Amino acid sequence: MRPRGLVIAIDGPSGAGKSTAGRAVAERLGYVFLDTGAMYRALALAALRASVPLDDAAAVASLAARLRLDLRPGGAVILDGEDVTSALRTQEVGAAASRVSVHPPVRRHMVARQREMGQAGGVVMDGRDIGTAVFPDADVKFYVDAHPRQRATRRHEELAQRGQASDLDTIEREIRQRDHADSTRAESPLTRAPDAIHLDTTELGLDEVVKRMLSVVEARSA
Repeated sequence: MRPRGLVIAIDGPSGAGKSTAGRAVAERLGYVFLDTGAMYRALALAALRASVPLDDAAAVASLAARLRLDLRPGGAVILDGEDVTSALRTQEVGAAASRVSVHPPVRRHMVARQREMGQAGGVVMDGRDIGTAVFPDADVKFYVDAHPRQRATRRHEELAQRGQASDLDTIEREIRQRDHADSTRAESPLTRAPDAIHLDTTELGLDEVVKRMLSVVEARSA
């Protein structure tokens, strides 16, 4: 076992509930939670603010290398000294994150950062390629999925709670487009690791998902 505990990898498509479950599991275990998707969203936000072309791989990778990015306990994301947590959840940033994350040099840079963050263990990391590219030797791997319509409904409700108007059909279309982009990109595509435990959350509540994850972790720790 690593000095600080296990490395727990949670992969899956956007909106499947992996971040919420991962944060709860980390809290129960006393582990650090690392939302790697937030890292790509933060990069996308920085690119939008700096008018960096999202499809220019070299320019986005250069920007990524310059960013000061800190993921805080509780889920706060600090970008160059500014708390941008709420700004990362807009549809515009989500769509931009999908575009910047496909670039191989960007992913290589982010993967290196993520490995450095989690190498000592005692972490729950969620993303698209944690169990396949970032930590293929993770102690526990989960692949969390849900039907696109259910994922879109959750996102629609989340935005409504924040007072942000959105269209359910548009969100579902964007989710399906994101799934396609994530699963077909050349570098670290979204795929289920052969040794990952699959959890379909379409009809599962958060408590049940967390319960199942902790059961597996406890068995591996014994």
